[in-house]
Amino acid sequence: MTNRENVLRALRREQPERVPFEFQACPAIAERLAEVIGTTDYQGYFGFPIRYVEPVPTRQRVDYSRYYRDLPPNVEPLSWAPEWGVLGKTGSVAHFQEMLHPMAEFRSVADIDAYPFPDFEEPYRWEGLSERVRALQRQDLVAVAAMQMTVFETAWYLRGMDTFLVDMMANVEFAEVLMDRITDIRVTMARRYAQADLDILQLGDDVATQLEMMIDPALWRALIQPRLSRVVKAAKAVNPDLLLFYHGDGNMMRIVPDLVELGIDVLNPVQPECMDPVEVKRRFGDRLAQWGTLGTQSTLPFGTVAEVRETCRRLIREVGAGGGLLLSPTHVVEPEVPIENLLAFIETVKEAGAEP
Repeated sequence: MTNRENVLRALRREQPERVPFEFQACPAIAERLAEVIGTTDYQGYFGFPIRYVEPVPTRQRVDYSRYYRDLPPNVEPLSWAPEWGVLGKTGSVAHFQEMLHPMAEFRSVADIDAYPFPDFEEPYRWEGLSERVRALQRQDLVAVAAMQMTVFETAWYLRGMDTFLVDMMANVEFAEVLMDRITDIRVTMARRYAQADLDILQLGDDVATQLEMMIDPALWRALIQPRLSRVVKAAKAVNPDLLLFYHGDGNMMRIVPDLVELGIDVLNPVQPECMDPVEVKRRFGDRLAQWGTLGTQSTLPFGTVAEVRETCRRLIREVGAGGGLLLSPTHVVEPEVPIENLLAFIETVKEAGAEP
């Protein structure tokens, strides 16, 4: 079985030959890891079966600074959302940034209508994507497109979280117009990705804290779910075999049944600090795979090497049995993670196969 076949079997909840794995390293971890393995290409070095694709760079040039007041000198495009005009102020720790919001001062729907949204709907953005996807697949790699921060997060990145949460309750027309404009763009992107025959489309929004939903589920179902459904249906209409992945940090258990009904195939990251991966497997394992489950607030940074190994073995045994698991850290691997623990995770998964 090839690497690509193995991953797709696991995510389609069929028994793979071995549990697949991957991770994403922050810059500090990537540098320390390169000193150990002798290359900056840790994906290739460890044989990750996943590679990401995206549209070609924009030709659009917009001076978003006019949407901000009194910009500090150490401002740059936010690494997560540069094309949306969201800026970040350099933080005091590692690679972290303080987010600034271009729509913070908007007062009317007309302000939204006049805003220079990214040009993902332009045909040139998608030139050559199918060829790049096929090239990866010929290399035995799974082609993945990341479109996380699909609707809700993009909206609050633009507006500010506290302001947008108030909008959802007290300025509903404004909130809906903004989300509809974002959704229109995301629908176009979903169709384009599906037309390129990639394997996995990553969607998602952080809508929960680690204790509970940050939005009442009824409000989520009224305002966010229908727009997410438009994106899902657009992708599946083009390619019914496309696997749809949903990312949401925190305790999302109250809306997991809704995500399953929408057609989500893979749930990420399933933080063990607030969601039990074994319980998710028990309740939804016949309809939903898991991507993540290894805690980056607990085991990976603060456990011993032995504890990391045992946790990985248990997750493979209890969550990976019968398929349905891509084991990975539940977040970007941050600077406090010992390299020894990261290597223990990799070595244990490689040694274990599908079921130790």
